[in-house]
Amino acid sequence: HVQLVESGGGLVQPGGSLRLSCAASGIIFRFYVMGWYRQAPGKQRELVTTITSSGSANYVDSVKGRFTISRDNAENTVYLQMNTLTPEETAVYYCNAALSGSRTNYWGQGTQVTVSQ
Repeated sequence: HVQLVESGGGLVQPGGSLRLSCAASGIIFRFYVMGWYRQAPGKQRELVTTITSSGSANYVDSVKGRFTISRDNAENTVYLQMNTLTPEETAVYYCNAALSGSRTNYWGQGTQVTVSQ
């Protein structure tokens, strides 16, 4: 039974920071590319960042320099440190696990991030 459980979302003021976590179970974590996506109200879900098992990360241009993805393969957990948040980044943030070389992937339930005064 695969589970991806996100935590760390909440309300933050513009310019503030949040750290999201995603704990995985039921998968061989080190085989998976982990990613964070987000979906704002009325918009499509978009990729924010991914990280390979060896720690190679990619980011969408809009978050480069402000967001940092990391993973702990011993703890089966991936993190997203988000700094200098803007109201436009209000969204539900989802954790994704994608098995390298296949179409197999899993989603968490999402965690709400609200950036507002």
